[in-house]
Amino acid sequence: MRRKLLLGNWKMNKTVTEAKVFAEEAKHLGKEARAHKIDMGVCVPYIDLVPVKKIIKNSLIVGAENCHYLEKGAYTGEVSIPMLKDIGISWCIIGHSERREYDNETSEKCNLKILALLKNGMTPVYCCGESLETYEANGTKKFVEEQILKGFANVSAEDASKVVIAYEPIWAIGTGKSASKEIAEDMCAFIRKILAKLYGRRVANKVRILYGGSVKPNNIRDYLLQDNVDGALVGGASLEVESYKELLTNLL
Repeated sequence: MRRKLLLGNWKMNKTVTEAKVFAEEAKHLGKEARAHKIDMGVCVPYIDLVPVKKIIKNSLIVGAENCHYLEKGAYTGEVSIPMLKDIGISWCIIGHSERREYDNETSEKCNLKILALLKNGMTPVYCCGESLETYEANGTKKFVEEQILKGFANVSAEDASKVVIAYEPIWAIGTGKSASKEIAEDMCAFIRKILAKLYGRRVANKVRILYGGSVKPNNIRDYLLQDNVDGALVGGASLEVESYKELLTNLL
């Protein structure tokens, strides 16, 4: 049975000072989550990784929000996977819609990052999802299928089960809108079917598929009660300790 996963994404929020306060107040939540067979963590800006990891240690997952696929080189402003590994980070978000929109992140580039992370024994959290225009044109499934096929190119069956997928409809991110639990379940089930075609049902059933998009304490339980929704990638509600804790409480 797949373990539930609750993962926060801070985006470009929290100074080191603010991050330390959060970490001190939230570090006990990991023990409670594990007691109920839930994995829990936060993906934070590069500058916050070391202080948050130092405080939280292994109580919660601490992940990065992005990485470069090459080990080193003349890529000003980038952070490599060996750099992340050296500070004890083993999770990384790949292909978030905001990076796709603002930083020209393609599914092909995401694939290079996924392959590099897997080679280094790390866990990629691969984001996919459609715009409002695509959704209204009934093009969601074709669009998401292409993202999955390109993102998983050359990924072996053995490695595929190590990737976490986050379905995040762009029209539901930071807008206050959220996809219904039925839409979330339908899309997560659809993604699992794509994986089954690529790798077989056994592998597909191992992959954890999250829903993200205006997930809040008052709706997270409805999403995670769905058969194919294995967790949530949460933005704004993961920024304050009280709402972050409430997300967990409402799953117990």
